[in-house]
Amino acid sequence: MDGSWALVDAEWLRTRLGTPGLVVMDASVGAHRAGALGRIPGARRFDIDGALSDPASPLPHTMPDAGRFTEEMRALGVNASDTVVVYDAAGVYSSARAWWMLRATGFDRVAVLDGGLPAWIAADGPTEEHGAEPVERGDFTARPRDGWFVDADEVAAALDDPDRVVLDARSAGRFEGTAPEPREGLRGGHMPGSVSLPFTGLQDEGRMLPPDELREHFERAAGGRKRLVVSCGSGVTACVLALGAELAGYRDIAVYDGSWSEWGLPSGRPVRTGR
Repeated sequence: MDGSWALVDAEWLRTRLGTPGLVVMDASVGAHRAGALGRIPGARRFDIDGALSDPASPLPHTMPDAGRFTEEMRALGVNASDTVVVYDAAGVYSSARAWWMLRATGFDRVAVLDGGLPAWIAADGPTEEHGAEPVERGDFTARPRDGWFVDADEVAAALDDPDRVVLDARSAGRFEGTAPEPREGLRGGHMPGSVSLPFTGLQDEGRMLPPDELREHFERAAGGRKRLVVSCGSGVTACVLALGAELAGYRDIAVYDGSWSEWGLPSGRPVRTGR
């Protein structure tokens, strides 16, 4: 299994659920977390809002260090030989963040459930109440890959690099500065030279578009450039762009972990409004 294996459908999971070595993880966040829809049977909690964000960072949803990530994955019973499927209750949203985090730490046996929990239920997949059953400790070890997460200085360099493009997954209104930011204290607008590519445009009713259609979206936004840096509000939906880019055939992809939660703070970082 290589990095091109990134997306599975509900039928694929239905026929394999309960197989030894298959770990299912619920990466839902915010209002969708622990919702009334329940969970896929046996799903373990990939807590992006809590344990799987860096507690030392003032920014939301930032990647924890290798030691903390290793500990959390082992506590969740993940082994190096396992296959992991991640999903969320919104469709394909925060599950892409969990997928990218695992990939960024050297673990390639991970895929996103296309359409998430709604698609699972629509396919008559069983659900159960949320719980936290004990699991045997795993042997997962994080081996971070250089360049998969980048900081503000690296993004600034990418904005000045004619071979790279910075893609913004936020809505067009937030990109243009005509819609308010959901987090207080952030400036409206976008990084000069970045390109708007709302993550919702890569989906149809919560499912990712086919690879050829994804490729058209990325080629139009990137203008032929193959080296991508993706950003959003807090590093979550940027990973939907990363997933879409990989499905479209791109391989040089980096996620700006701080995203607009960092760049949009009052500072000397340049911000523009409008298109």
